[in-house]
Amino acid sequence: MYLTKLKEITQSEIKIPIFDVVISVPGWFTDIQRRAILDAAEIAGLNPLRLLNDTTAAALGYGITKTLPEDKPRHVVFCNIGHSTYSVSVVAYVKGQLTVKGTAFDRHFGGRNFDQVIVDHLATEFKEKKKIDVYSNNKALLRLRTAAEKLKKVLSANPQAPINIESIMNDIDVSSIVTRSDFEEWAKDTLDRIENPLKEALEQSGLTIADIDAIEMIGGSTRIPIIKDRISKFFGKDVSTTLNQDEAVARGCAFQCAMLSPVFKVRELRVHDITSYPIKITWLSTPEDDDTEIVVFDRGNGIPSTKALTFYRKEPFDLEARYANPATLPTGINPWIGRYSVKNVEPTPTGEPAQVKVKTKLNIHGVMAVESAYLVEEKVEEVPVAETGPAPMDTDDKSGAAPAAAPAEPVKTKKVKKLVRKGDLPVSIGTTSLDKTILNQFREGENEMASTDRLIADTEERKNALEEYVYDTRSKMELQFTEFVDSATRKSFVAQLNEAEDWLYGDGEDALKSAYVIKLDELKKVGVPIAERYRDAEERPRAEKLLRESMQQFQSNALSSEERFAHISVDDKQQVVDQCDKARRWLDEHLAKQENVPKTETPLVWAKDILKQREDLVHFCSPLLSKPKPAPKPAEAPKPEEKSEEKSEEKSEDKKEEKKDEEKAEMDID
Repeated sequence: MYLTKLKEITQSEIKIPIFDVVISVPGWFTDIQRRAILDAAEIAGLNPLRLLNDTTAAALGYGITKTLPEDKPRHVVFCNIGHSTYSVSVVAYVKGQLTVKGTAFDRHFGGRNFDQVIVDHLATEFKEKKKIDVYSNNKALLRLRTAAEKLKKVLSANPQAPINIESIMNDIDVSSIVTRSDFEEWAKDTLDRIENPLKEALEQSGLTIADIDAIEMIGGSTRIPIIKDRISKFFGKDVSTTLNQDEAVARGCAFQCAMLSPVFKVRELRVHDITSYPIKITWLSTPEDDDTEIVVFDRGNGIPSTKALTFYRKEPFDLEARYANPATLPTGINPWIGRYSVKNVEPTPTGEPAQVKVKTKLNIHGVMAVESAYLVEEKVEEVPVAETGPAPMDTDDKSGAAPAAAPAEPVKTKKVKKLVRKGDLPVSIGTTSLDKTILNQFREGENEMASTDRLIADTEERKNALEEYVYDTRSKMELQFTEFVDSATRKSFVAQLNEAEDWLYGDGEDALKSAYVIKLDELKKVGVPIAERYRDAEERPRAEKLLRESMQQFQSNALSSEERFAHISVDDKQQVVDQCDKARRWLDEHLAKQENVPKTETPLVWAKDILKQREDLVHFCSPLLSKPKPAPKPAEAPKPEEKSEEKSEEKSEDKKEEKKDEEKAEMDID
């Protein structure tokens, strides 16, 4: 129901169906817990693309907006302290990739521990001063816890804060003043738990404090100043709060979902997460194999990861997956993960044990699975051996005769053993995941409950709509609608509204959705025409004004002598004037007829009809009066032939003059 409700809220907000999701989980979640989340998502009609550890999601949201180094990794520690859990991750960033190097957790440390510190001290104080024991009264204890949480938040921003609870129990009021220094002193033992996960995560990562470049704080409880001071003192540098402390994990999940979806294109940042617990495979001993277990995925193993195991068997066999170190698991968690039965295993034709490969995988969700099992057969094949001797030497023989062909040597080969996949083997799988049949039943049940919820909500909505219509319309019948309904109709309609109200609070209190719909439709058959006449009477003068203004404007422009209309043809202007006159005649004629129609009857002309006339007028006149001015004609350039003729004539005249001058000069010499 929780995931279904989140799905409904999201769908109502973004107005599209939701299927693909990425869900964050605490990094300390085990196989059974992760499978439960996957089953719940499927029951809710969701397709979980990935289960992402919460600190890894925050790390993704951090890295996708940063410029990352290409060679030397940037190391960032993420501290997530919420209401009840505390997680630490050490992450290495390089361009296009983030790798989780180490993780650590305190599954029972968070803001509620600090709330409890305040509750314990105030309960002791009230017991001494007021002689009351709040632990003996559950209601009083709940009120004190609520006040303590509020006090903790106030002290995060102020040096001191009051606490006042009226009539906490036995009609006794309590009050006190708490300073931040008092609170920090009370929480001294609780604060000592902060350093252990930091040390453990650093140890697993193989890094030192000097290697850490930044410390990012997320989670609501990291706003407590003393927590920041403790973490800052441990690393010897200031902590950062560049991420949204409340939404960092959700944003990281959204980025991961976009990356895994083919619909969105997001900046590439590969995520390499790690597992928190070692996983081993166990089996029964056989004469061929003395070992009975092997750790396939150690703590810190990458996610996702695949490993193949080889077994020599003459008959079908069973494997079991378990957590190798049950002491590190959350309290009450069974270390058993799953049982896998490999079928159809037989000895080889020579009577030897068959070689079986079992492919195991730690998938993208952090869930252990056996993907397949198959037989492997060893075959001997002859493969050619490449010649490694010296190449033939060049000679000085230039006779051009081809050398005699050397006798062909046999190709050298060697025998090589190769493993060949012979055939797949069926594997029977038993895990903590729900059986498909049961899962389908739960999904159907969830859909039925969701349908019931929607029907209840729709029924309540229809009931409220009927109630609202009764109250709203009845009041208007005595005020706005008085002139638009005759007295007989008004009297009978008001009686009908009163009857509907009585039915609502009587027999109709728990009626079906269809009954409310029918009642409302019956009332609207009478009430809607009255309301429409009223609204039209209110809107008709405005519509008339708009149409007359448009007619005046278009006619004025058509008869104008302004320069901007000078290029408009006389015919176009006359068409505009005629269209305006036509619209004016239509309006005057219909309004004159409407004057004789009583307000209690259906109007002859509606405001929407007048607005439609205006729309038609605008569509007709605007294109005619908004024609662009014609472009001016370019000046004609002189013809090239005339120019060439003029130039040739000028040249011939110049030559004649030169010739005359030469002749004259010769005559002068003689």
